[in-house]
Amino acid sequence: MKVLVLNPGSSSLRYALISADPPSGDQVRGEELLSGVLEPIRDHAEAAAQLFARMQWTAADFDLMALRVVQGGDLYLQPTKIDDRVVANMVELEDLAPLHNASSVAVFRAFQQAFQTGSRGGVPAVAIFDSSFHRTIPAIAYTYAIPHKLAAKHKIRRYGFHGISHNYLMLRYAEMTGTPLAQTNIITLHLGGGCSATAIKNGESVDTSMGFTPLEGLVMGTRSGDLDPALVGFLARKENISAEKVELLLNTQSGLLGISDISQDMRVLTERAKTDERARLALDVFCYRVKKYVGAYLAAMGGAAAIVFSGGIGEGASGIRQSICEGLENLGLELDPVRNADGKGERRITREGSRMHAYVIPTDEGLMMAHLALRWCG
Repeated sequence: MKVLVLNPGSSSLRYALISADPPSGDQVRGEELLSGVLEPIRDHAEAAAQLFARMQWTAADFDLMALRVVQGGDLYLQPTKIDDRVVANMVELEDLAPLHNASSVAVFRAFQQAFQTGSRGGVPAVAIFDSSFHRTIPAIAYTYAIPHKLAAKHKIRRYGFHGISHNYLMLRYAEMTGTPLAQTNIITLHLGGGCSATAIKNGESVDTSMGFTPLEGLVMGTRSGDLDPALVGFLARKENISAEKVELLLNTQSGLLGISDISQDMRVLTERAKTDERARLALDVFCYRVKKYVGAYLAAMGGAAAIVFSGGIGEGASGIRQSICEGLENLGLELDPVRNADGKGERRITREGSRMHAYVIPTDEGLMMAHLALRWCG
């Protein structure tokens, strides 16, 4: 079957056409026939319409469409066929994922107009929710220490995101190492423009760094990650701006960009860090925050077999991986400098005798989305 994968980001639209059989197990298989990305974009509906027109696709070119949706809340814990009710719920959940769910709705509407109405016939569309992989997180990890009535009324809890990527990394690690899923105990690190860490125990997500929204957790390109919540009110009062504007600042002007006052691009900062103290500080804070989460998850899980690096930074920045792993020797992780610095693609980067290993596994959200959509069909 051919699956059209559409993956809207806050200012981008990734697409892929994947040929794969309905899965009979946990191995993720498929052939990528084509892929690309449109960025930066401001209007997702227009970008999607232009993509469909340029590619000259018809409904006969694929059997299914898989659409990434960041936030499914507690409504959608599995892949779900998209209809008007699902779209309405996606819109309502936008408050929990600023800049994300609305772009998914816009892309779906453009797809619906191009392929599900008129003479072109209909193509079923399946929503793949980024938050659904974390549905197994227990209450001890997803509960915030706020008044219970408010939490229940507004459905405030840790949801977690990047689930499609963390799911793929878990399945690929298990296959690479011959580890049964039920015995897979790892920490996965998705490090890119957005960053998150996930603790996976016995093949299930048991904790993750992103929370009620994708703002919580690790330092990211432009997102602050963890901070004292009193800062929102403090900055609103001191700068005479609304809480909404503070949230926008924390989402779009903070993180690596905010600390360095130079760039959100790790490559730029790595070069500038040789002579610029703020660039160096941004990198150090980034690595320190990741290391803290790794240590916390190792304690909460009672240990792990491996740490898995992925995402643009996790896959491409050997110096960042080294900085994160430094100091973990007492916990059993012995980085191999040569393996870490050399090579591309999937590989182990720790020494043979290391009690805990580290791997680099390039993520493949498109293939994972096709896998999940086809499993839904089956």
